[in-house]
Amino acid sequence: MATVFNAVAGKRQSANSRGEIMQGFFDSTYKTPAWYRRKIENKARRKFLKSAMGASALTLMPVPLLAKANQANDQRLATDPWLTLDSTLNHLLPQSEIGPSAKDIQAIQYLFNVIDQQPIDEDEKAFIFKGVGWLNGFCQSKLNKNFVELEQENKEAMLRAISGSTAGRNWINTLINYLFEAMLSPPAYGGNPNGVGWTWLQHQAGFPLPKEGSRYYELPTYQQIKISFQPWRKNALAKTSHPNGKKAV
Repeated sequence: MATVFNAVAGKRQSANSRGEIMQGFFDSTYKTPAWYRRKIENKARRKFLKSAMGASALTLMPVPLLAKANQANDQRLATDPWLTLDSTLNHLLPQSEIGPSAKDIQAIQYLFNVIDQQPIDEDEKAFIFKGVGWLNGFCQSKLNKNFVELEQENKEAMLRAISGSTAGRNWINTLINYLFEAMLSPPAYGGNPNGVGWTWLQHQAGFPLPKEGSRYYELPTYQQIKISFQPWRKNALAKTSHPNGKKAV
């Protein structure tokens, strides 16, 4: 999904594969993008994450930063799109006696780390941010308020409403997946402070744990990994003889 700039609205907008500007979650031109399909096709990973975390964050959907941000990042988190993303994450995984909440696992800090530092698909970033605009636009059209201003009951109603669209389901599921990751990832990636998620799951983490500066995307070898196709197979076939005595080509 491409991203274009709307000079009138002064905002970045998402376009479908035909270049048409999408107007919101219920736009009939929306098609599930390739980056999202790649994620949901990893069924084993999804099954593990869902069983590890339980159903607390899945009540809405039938389907399925750094630990200490610097002052500049704190300021960014205090504005949209981060305010709305934080409010949505906290609604999907609220405070309860069952287990840690989105706030407890620092889900918004983890998501900030993912989007700001990690090498994820640019189209996924655009989709996450555009979802904020679509959600607030939908809330304004129904209740004349942005999502963060709503009471819990109305937040629930708005999220359930957008989950009736393919784009809405994909957006919510994308955030739920990042809740899973925030709970299960090493604290160096921004979430799961002091291993709170591991403690709840009675999980013993591996050793040694990565620290800031040695996270996977910061390792020199990560940047150097390249996939190359060697000509060994072609050469081997060239040496193979057909039954009529001729070499294969």
